[in-house]
Amino acid sequence: QLQLVDSGGGLVQPGGSLRLSCAAASGESLDDYAIAWFRQAPGKEREGVSCISGRGGTTNYRDSVKDRFIISRDSAKVYLQMNSLKPEDTAVYYCGADFRPEGVGVPTLSIYEYDYWGQGTQVTVAS
Repeated sequence: QLQLVDSGGGLVQPGGSLRLSCAAASGESLDDYAIAWFRQAPGKEREGVSCISGRGGTTNYRDSVKDRFIISRDSAKVYLQMNSLKPEDTAVYYCGADFRPEGVGVPTLSIYEYDYWGQGTQVTVAS
């Protein structure tokens, strides 16, 4: 059973940057998993932010973060570089994984697609 560890959250001023990381707790490779970042603000549903296919061939972003966030990966970790942060980006961010050997298919931002989740990391954007 894959266990994910997400990290990198914190308090940042509007316009600032943070980089989140998602890794397997065991240190195993994530190459055979599509990975997505979701976020959940207080009183709101969890929403998809960005996703990346296994081996990184395909990426997808929600409209509100396009041109500000960049998802990337190496064999061990998946990263979410968040730039030009806004107060409305404040949320707990979670990474999710969907087993896709050999990178088959195109991942989406549907929460139902992901079977494994990190514990969440808090991102707060405030002055």
